Amino acid sequence: MALSVETESHIYRALRTASGAAAHLVALGFTIFVAVLARPGSSLFSWHPVLMSLAFSFLMTEALLVFSPESSLLRSLSRKGRARCHWVLQLLALLCALLGLGLVILHKEQLGKGHLATWHGRAGLLAVLWAGLQCSGGVGLLYPKLLPRWPLAKLKLYHATSGLVGYLLGSASLLLGMCSLWFTATVTGGVWYLAVLCPVITSLVIMNQVSNAYLYRKRIQP
Repeated sequence: MALSVETESHIYRALRTASGAAAHLVALGFTIFVAVLARPGSSLFSWHPVLMSLAFSFLMTEALLVFSPESSLLRSLSRKGRARCHWVLQLLALLCALLGLGLVILHKEQLGKGHLATWHGRAGLLAVLWAGLQCSGGVGLLYPKLLPRWPLAKLKLYHATSGLVGYLLGSASLLLGMCSLWFTATVTGGVWYLAVLCPVITSLVIMNQVSNAYLYRKRIQP
């Protein structure tokens, strides 16, 4: 027997709630895992993976999940309040990413190593630059009077689409970082594959959220 539209909607929402909860846990768990692995403070380099995972795994994931109707931790706030929290989390993520980038540049300078010699480094730099541009673009949404000729709906669509691209760039940088000599020398076997799954899982959840909110307007309604 075919499921009713209402039943399908309940199942759909339950799946989105479960996937959102998983994204929260995975983002936090992965960041803690990297922090334990890197032992921040043990060396100058040790801060780089911690800050980058904090920026691109935890803070950015939470910043985007703020708008999820099923899994946001701030559902009690107004849309405007959640937008403010989103902006603060994104700004913190950008600051962490900039600091992580600066520290690894300083570390390589001390060792006399070249910069941007790996795909991880190039993807990481691109992700940080994109995050900076994305935060700048977000100012137009906070203060739409600055861009009076642009319809607010289009600004939101462009910002969400660009944000998704930036998030995927950050996740790609994390994935490439897990192929580095530092990570593979410490994490091997099944644990490595589980670690790789973390940014993949959060990326899929965020992609689903953004696409449903902005790209697939004709989703099932209760």
